[in-house]
Amino acid sequence: MHRQASSASSSTHRPGKLQNERQALEHALGEQLNALLSASRALMVEAAATFHPDLPPAAFHIAHRLQAFGAANVSLVAEAVAMDRSATSRLTTRLIEVGLIVALPDPADGRGVVLDLTDKGRTRVDQAITRKGHIFHQKIATWSNADLELFAALLGRFNDHPQCGPREDSHRVS
Repeated sequence: MHRQASSASSSTHRPGKLQNERQALEHALGEQLNALLSASRALMVEAAATFHPDLPPAAFHIAHRLQAFGAANVSLVAEAVAMDRSATSRLTTRLIEVGLIVALPDPADGRGVVLDLTDKGRTRVDQAITRKGHIFHQKIATWSNADLELFAALLGRFNDHPQCGPREDSHRVS
């Protein structure tokens, strides 16, 4: 009888222990994802300072978007970089003032304008991207190909999972 009680107690205790281990692992993963996101933001701020030290990082996002996808109107750029249109307009004005972008007549609609990078702007974006790449390569320089393959595969699996939608009251990863 004592053996059965011990066995039952052990079996009910076991799932709780496994659940606690799972929660601890999920918490540790959340902490690492938060660290990755923080490092990514810091790297983007450094790249933005390389782009132009007197402009806010959001200006680099605008220029990077123009480099990646070509000329676009302010509304499209604002949407693409998830910024308010008025804030995007203010930043594009500053980018024009420092000679990194230019506003051109919209070929599809002569009344509107499209934004595009100047040669100076392209050079600055390239320099900032090169700087980001250098820092990234320093972080993984000692990793084996197998480690890189595993990390890329696991991140791909994580990123390919269907979105579950963020809860309104939750802004943290863990």
